[in-house]
Amino acid sequence: MSVTLKSPAEIDKMRIAGRLAALVLQMIRPHVRAGITTGELDRICHDFIVNELDAIPAPLNYRGFPKSICTSLNHQVCHGIPGDKTLKNGDILNIDITVIKDGFHGDTSRMFMIGEPSVQAKRVIKVCYESMRIGIEMVKPGVRLGDIGHAIQKHAEAANFSVVREYCGHGIGREFHEEPQVLHYGTPGTGMELVPGMTFTIEPMVNAGKRDTKLLPDGWTVVTKDHSLSAQWEHTVLVTETGFEVLTLAPDESLEHMPLLP
Repeated sequence: MSVTLKSPAEIDKMRIAGRLAALVLQMIRPHVRAGITTGELDRICHDFIVNELDAIPAPLNYRGFPKSICTSLNHQVCHGIPGDKTLKNGDILNIDITVIKDGFHGDTSRMFMIGEPSVQAKRVIKVCYESMRIGIEMVKPGVRLGDIGHAIQKHAEAANFSVVREYCGHGIGREFHEEPQVLHYGTPGTGMELVPGMTFTIEPMVNAGKRDTKLLPDGWTVVTKDHSLSAQWEHTVLVTETGFEVLTLAPDESLEHMPLLP
């Protein structure tokens, strides 16, 4: 599959889908607290996406995924399946939202803190956000994907954390996953050159320990092999004529400020 460059009309639809995905993360925030299950969070998000936003939760039945959102807790890296796990004080949680509206996808994720996590947990969340922001702010025509991956990797490793290699960002549009693959590590001057009209996600997964991961028997949930904490942030980004536009910011959010964590 080749990279799809989006027309102005398609970009407008991407903006709408991206904004709706951001609204889901805003809506769910007050519900993310000790005592609730990840399955309940999934139900609340599903009902909001379908009934309030008149959109489709993209993960549901995607290649057999059984739920409408992904919830990755503590040492879970990504693709956690919501279920009967109850959140408790000190947990950290990634909620990954993808919606489809008028045939186009908006994909974003963010970290939540439950109660008072450890200093290390707060630090890995912060460094992961900074890594994502550094990568996004590099986006402009002529930059190569290897430049972005290298900058993300360099920032995370300077903090003595590691970057997951097996999972990456991706092109997005009419399809959930399109070309190109957006690695969060790499060599400057290598990889695809960015051109206006490209839309893709930047979504680094940063581990407090080693970068090695393991896929659980459920076929979806990815965890750190050493059970160290993992954090992930994600935005959908458009390459413009002069730089970038983040398509998944909520109306009152800016890239410069990490969203206040409950």
